[in-house]
Amino acid sequence: MKIEQIYTGCLAQGAYYIVSGNEAVIIDPLREINPYLQRAEKDGVKIKYVLETHFHADFVSGHVDLAKASGATIVYGPLANPSFEAHIAKDAEVLKVGNISIKVLHTPGHTMESTCYLLLDEEGKEHSIFTGDTLFIGDVGRPDLAQKAAHMTQEQLAATLYHSLRTKIMTLPDSVTVYPAHGAGSACGKNMSKETVSTIGEQKQLNYALRANMSEEEFVKEVTDGLLPPPAYFPLNVAMNKNGYDNIDTVMERGLRGLSVNDFEVAANETDALVLDTRNADLFRFGFVPNSINIGLDGQFAPWVGALIPDVKQHILLVAEKGKEEETVMRLARVGYDFVIGFLDGSFDAWKASGKEVDTIDRITAEEFAAKVDIQKDQIIDVRKTSEYEAEHVENANNIPLDFINDNIASFPKDEHFFLHCAGGYRSMIASSILKSRGWDNFTEIAGGFNAIANTEVPKTSFTCQSKG
Repeated sequence: MKIEQIYTGCLAQGAYYIVSGNEAVIIDPLREINPYLQRAEKDGVKIKYVLETHFHADFVSGHVDLAKASGATIVYGPLANPSFEAHIAKDAEVLKVGNISIKVLHTPGHTMESTCYLLLDEEGKEHSIFTGDTLFIGDVGRPDLAQKAAHMTQEQLAATLYHSLRTKIMTLPDSVTVYPAHGAGSACGKNMSKETVSTIGEQKQLNYALRANMSEEEFVKEVTDGLLPPPAYFPLNVAMNKNGYDNIDTVMERGLRGLSVNDFEVAANETDALVLDTRNADLFRFGFVPNSINIGLDGQFAPWVGALIPDVKQHILLVAEKGKEEETVMRLARVGYDFVIGFLDGSFDAWKASGKEVDTIDRITAEEFAAKVDIQKDQIIDVRKTSEYEAEHVENANNIPLDFINDNIASFPKDEHFFLHCAGGYRSMIASSILKSRGWDNFTEIAGGFNAIANTEVPKTSFTCQSKG
């Protein structure tokens, strides 16, 4: 038996490849299916099942394409109703894979079709459990994503999750290994650990939501407390996972169309396409195509695309670092943005060499900021998350989190200059590009963000440990 966790850091997502005998199983695959097919070919095994723990909201699964390419059967737990052919397993149903068995455990709460898969080894012993978004390391799945579909409140879903955890998961032996679908950085929970593997015993001791003496009322309150609204693209990804999507080869062919400077400009002017520049913030600030949005490929790229571009069907024109075009189109497709219609051939260098208009961002160092700023008079805007801001911030700074900039764009002053920062410069450059594209030109962005400011004499509030709740 072999179990491989295939972890994708930018999505904080774990897929799983399991082999026994001459058969294999894939759990919660990503959109690009070749890595799974190549593993199976190398091992000389047939992929028998593609197991889906639920209809994912934060990424588009590769289940449909993988099943077609391998002949595998897609499996969901009870209450799932996909538009494509799939086996809807019963609770406690056992699936045979080589010399092992996989038991289906219906665990509603995160969503009503949420299901965990318990692996029984060659001797029938409970070995490991693949918990999807039901149980994370240090956390549990948020119970607000299926409200409309399930016609239940988040409190009712949380109560359902409470019983799923206590009747299906916490009753397992402490030695059972826990393999979740996500780790820290995912928006599917609020307090996930950086660790991506644990055991039932460790989680009983360390996970706040699995306290032995926790009442249903306490669980509901703690799990729902402090939940931020989910990103706008979540329900759109659910629909794609439930109803199917374009083949990934079609998506890649459509996106990987190199455009000359003139053709790129025509496409930008004559379509509704958004110009997305995925270069590093330090490169972007020195020069970019006017009205383009910067979301760097070197950060939490896909989640920020999902948070800030509300429509997955938005046409996109890419300005990518040379040689990164294919990676960029694929990473967009992972979260359902399938309509890249081309990229700037030669990247920004070609645009600049053509003599076309170029825009820039006014960026200064933290030391320059410290020398210029008047804390009592100057406007300072912090685009970090509220929890980061509340832990420690520059005195008199206002907090407008990047997550919700589209809803709060009018809160940025237009009649007076302001300074803009995040934690390290990645998010503030995204914010700067959005503001520039919408007519703001009266701000200065701070390189290195609060992390750099903290090392200067700029007055700051006292540090408060961020809440884990």
